[in-house]
Parts: sequence; C-alpha cells; structure tokens
Amino acid sequence: MSHKPQLRIPATYMRGGTSKGVFFRLQDLPAEAQVPGPARDRLLQRVIGSPDPYGKHTDGMGGATSSTSKCVIIGPATRPGHDVDYLYGQVAIEEDFVDWSGNCGNLSTAVGPFAVANGFIDPARIPDEGAVEVRVWQANIGKTIVVRVPVSGGQVQETGDFELDGVTFPAAEVVVEFLDPAEEGEDGGSMFPTGNLVDSLEVPGVGTLEATLITAGIPTVFVDAQAIGFTGAELQPAINGDPAILQKLEAIRVAGALRMGLISSPEEAARRQHTPKVAFVAPPRDYLSSSGRQIAAGDIDLNVRAMSMGKLHHAMMGTASVAIATAAAVPGTLVDRAAGGGSRDVVRFGHPSGTLRVGASVAQVDGQWTVTRAVMSRSARVLMEGHVRVPQA
Repeated sequence: MSHKPQLRIPATYMRGGTSKGVFFRLQDLPAEAQVPGPARDRLLQRVIGSPDPYGKHTDGMGGATSSTSKCVIIGPATRPGHDVDYLYGQVAIEEDFVDWSGNCGNLSTAVGPFAVANGFIDPARIPDEGAVEVRVWQANIGKTIVVRVPVSGGQVQETGDFELDGVTFPAAEVVVEFLDPAEEGEDGGSMFPTGNLVDSLEVPGVGTLEATLITAGIPTVFVDAQAIGFTGAELQPAINGDPAILQKLEAIRVAGALRMGLISSPEEAARRQHTPKVAFVAPPRDYLSSSGRQIAAGDIDLNVRAMSMGKLHHAMMGTASVAIATAAAVPGTLVDRAAGGGSRDVVRFGHPSGTLRVGASVAQVDGQWTVTRAVMSRSARVLMEGHVRVPQA
C-alpha cells in the first residue's frame, strides 16, 4: 500500500501581543486553500491539530488555548492605500470548525513585522533606523489597522525592553492603531447596535442583567461583575474550572449575540464562538496577578475579565481592549461607570496577567456615538520559520 508524503508549506510561527499563531503568505498555500472554503478550513485545522477530542493539540502547532489556536493568511493588498490584506482564522480546539467572524487584535501586531520581513513593503520605505508604517486591510471585518514596526539595521527590530503583561520576556515596542474600529449596528451607524448605552438583557437561567453591547474592535457584551457574583479580580482557575460558571457566562454571551443581531437562534452560537466576547467589569481593587505581582487599585481605572472561546482569557484580547477603551470613553456605559464615570481618552485596566493602557477617540455625530481610532502598544517576534508539514488528505 502506497502512502502520500506530507505537504510541506512555507510558514512562520509568530507571537503577537499575548497570542501566537501560524502565519502564511497566501501564495504559498495549496491552490485549493488560497480561496475560502472547506479545503482551506481543513488545511488550517490540520496545521493546528484540530478538532482534538483530547483538547491538547498534540498532533499540531496549536497550544490548546484560544490564544494559540490561530492561523493568519497575508496577501498583497486588494484595497488602495494599503500594503497587505490580513485574514484571521480562529481554529476551534475540540469542535470541527474555523471561526472567521472577527479579528485578533494581538496577532494584528505581528502582521506588520511579517509584511516587512516577507517582502510586502517597498524596500525604499524601510529606513536603516527608525520605524516603518504598515497599513493593513483587515479582511475579516473590513477595517484598516496601522502597525508601526521598529527597524534597526534595515531589518525588523524584535528585541528591546518593552514589557507587556502576559508575556514573559521584554521585546521591541510595536504601536498598533485601529482606525474607525466600530462596525455599523442595526440603526445604520451606531457602534451600539441597539442604540442604547445600557440594555436590559434577559438571560435564560440567569435573569435580567444590565449590559452594554458594543461593536468597537470586536462585538462585546459587557456586564457588571457584581451582578453575576464576581469581584472582577478573578484569575483563570476560579472561572475555567467551574462548569456551572462557564455555562452561565455562555448563556450571557448567547443572549447578547441575539440582541446584537449576530445570530438568529441560540443554536448558531455554537459555531460562532469567536464573537461576540463577553466581559465583566468592576471598579478598581487590589489583586494578585497570575504571575504573583501585586496590582494596586490606585494604578488602574477599573478591572476587566473577558471570555475567549468559552474560557477566561489569561490576559486581554487586543480587540476586546479596543472595546474596553471605547466604552470607557463614552459616559454612561457600564465600563465608564466601573471606571468612575466621566469621559476619558485613555484607560488603564487590570486583567488576570496585569494591566494594559489603551487610548480611544470618540465623538457624538448627529446623536450617534462613533470612535475614530484606538491605539495601544504591543510587541511581536518570530518564534520559528521554515515549513509546516501537513498530511495529505
């Protein structure tokens, strides 16, 4: 009996922010995977090692967490004024699907360095020392991201002294700017899809909760931590080890998705795990981060904990950080209330691994709240490059 050799596909394994994933150039993928469809999904699932009923990703490049079961496809820009197209696939761990419904803000950081290192940027634009601006078209959600990539000796600078909570070692600082990061809501323009800053959300099995529903960065359902029995200072073990808590948070997510019009029935939520996110907020309080570092209430504006693919995130998703900063800038939202009220252009919030500072610029236009930009600093570096091997079907 003859056996087919494995496919050998050029790939780069990168960390971006507090996530990591497998990066591909579009032209390096097999022809059938260069277009959307089952062939692409199957390939990326096999690369990651999903679906895996053991939940370990032993036979793939994934790390068996929502932060590490990710693939990125980078191609030449199809939109004027951009350098590359960026497509993101969140590969489910145990279930059999790839979620294309949103962006990964953390891996957005790595798109810029990848584009520079892989020949997508005109060499004449790359200084010997300084930074190069990479304009990225985020194809999942149709938005522009600007990544300012540090350069040293004419090459991407990866090492440095910038520290990011949730990442063990320092690296070079990469500034990421999300332009016009809100998606239009049902009312035709508001980043609040119901038109309300706070909604009463009926959650089966839980009750009626106040919720702020927003589409900036990524569709997100914000609820008050105390209203669901939390302090806002929880770490992963307190949430992820309790099936009843996870079920309650998923019920809130499903109810929010229905209210936001992202799904038409609760059953659809099972195959749309990446969006919306659900996060709970609380006023600032002292706590110990997952690394054992003391976080002082006086150093943050509020505490936020967010769920990703059914589990509490170990730090904070980049896109959810955009949602947090945007909601914090709008007086009257639950996020703004937790931060003490008023208006602000910058917010520093506590998450399980530490703190994060994010800026957002919002304005009211014809009675509708809009966000023009959100900015944060992250870091990125190549972990491995070469070829990934995938068994042929």
